[in-house]
Amino acid sequence: MLPGWAWTLLSVVNGLIVAAAIVSVLRRPREPQAMLAWILALLFLPIAGVLLYVLIGQPRLLRTRRRRHRRRQRIAPTLEKRVAPLRDSHGEHRPGRIDAGLHDVVRLATRLTGCPPMRGNEVTVYHDAEKTFLALQLAIEAARSHVHFQYYIFQPDDTGRAVADLLIGKARSGVRCRVLLDAVGCWRLPGRFVRRLQSGGVAVAFYHPVIPWRGRWHVNFRNHRKIVVVDGDVGFCGSQNIGDEYLGRRRKFGPWRDTHLRIVGPAVQQLQEVFVEDWHFATDEDLVADEYFPPPRPVGPHVVQNIPTGPDGPADVLHQVLFAAVAAARRSIDFLTPYFVPDRAIILALQAAAHRGVRVRLLVPAASDHWFVLWAGRSYYPELAAAGVEVLEYDHGMLHSKSAVVDGAWAMVGSANMDARSFRLNFELTTLLYDPELAATLQEDFNLLSRRARRVAGGDGPAWGFRQSLALGVARLASPLL
Repeated sequence: MLPGWAWTLLSVVNGLIVAAAIVSVLRRPREPQAMLAWILALLFLPIAGVLLYVLIGQPRLLRTRRRRHRRRQRIAPTLEKRVAPLRDSHGEHRPGRIDAGLHDVVRLATRLTGCPPMRGNEVTVYHDAEKTFLALQLAIEAARSHVHFQYYIFQPDDTGRAVADLLIGKARSGVRCRVLLDAVGCWRLPGRFVRRLQSGGVAVAFYHPVIPWRGRWHVNFRNHRKIVVVDGDVGFCGSQNIGDEYLGRRRKFGPWRDTHLRIVGPAVQQLQEVFVEDWHFATDEDLVADEYFPPPRPVGPHVVQNIPTGPDGPADVLHQVLFAAVAAARRSIDFLTPYFVPDRAIILALQAAAHRGVRVRLLVPAASDHWFVLWAGRSYYPELAAAGVEVLEYDHGMLHSKSAVVDGAWAMVGSANMDARSFRLNFELTTLLYDPELAATLQEDFNLLSRRARRVAGGDGPAWGFRQSLALGVARLASPLL
């Protein structure tokens, strides 16, 4: 037991720390709900609130932007010279090639990211994890020059070891293999696993590591992208990480469903550009060279626009693109997301679309690997249902896909969830597919899943019991922090 004077001293110190943290919140204005939630957490969770604020709450946005900007400026001139001819020769600059109703979406995404739609691509959509990994394996086995591998999570299980063996084999045959992993997403990756990759000739780097003694103690601003580029010609992107659970091999979650893309054509160089910038930020290595940007050649009919987003940008790009997609919808818009924690603006956009006669459907998993996020999302069901939004919960496994299909004519597939973290804090990659054939494929998958899902919001929403309604309220209160 501590003496009375020690408790008094601790209380005073805690009060000063809490006061300083509250001042920090007030000096960095953002959404009022988030500010109020942090102040309440600091006041009512004296120790835990401060720790959470230090780890995930205090905005280090300007510092992150400056670091990214300084690193990018070192390679920006040569990178721009490399990719500018690609945009001129393969960029989709003729409005007639894309439906007139999408021109505003195209202009917005291009202006905010500098990445125009690229024509001449062949895109394959995968919903089955085994087929995705098979396609990835075949692409890596065929590599002649390099393999660039970027993931948020890379598990050291059977699946991870199989991928590691494949990369080591290619590295030993002379193919340059680089693996970029998020430091927080892969915090449980054993050092011996990493050393085995490195001793096999695979270059491994971690994005934005948490190093308290160097002032890097913040766990926000994660690189949530999933990108593979092989020889600058073949690319993969979407929502699937590396691990047994993503192949449905863990009983806890059951069948696991992702949506992933294989892209061949000029749009792959946009993926390469994103990897090169992220790799340079993590390692200082400059990869702007002919070897990594071979002359692209048109191989298919698909128009693709890859838009990288993150907290280093000048605007909430993903937020604005999502708004543009909802505004562009005339008949229907179907969202599939594993984590749904919207802000007020997203709620209003979905309600407005439903009120003007657009069929709005939201498909989410009934069970989640993040139960608190699931209940936070459920707290929004009644107000969405009241506006005519149809909310469906899928209970035949874990839905991890992040996609949207608009009017059955165009679609979005990527790594981003429908939450504030993806909109404002994480580095994400979203691919816009301006092709009715690809949209129809995604629409068919959505319809198939929705037929196996149960509608959970109708009228005033579902009737929850006492404990459930209490969980909804607590999760809703914390939703600005998620």
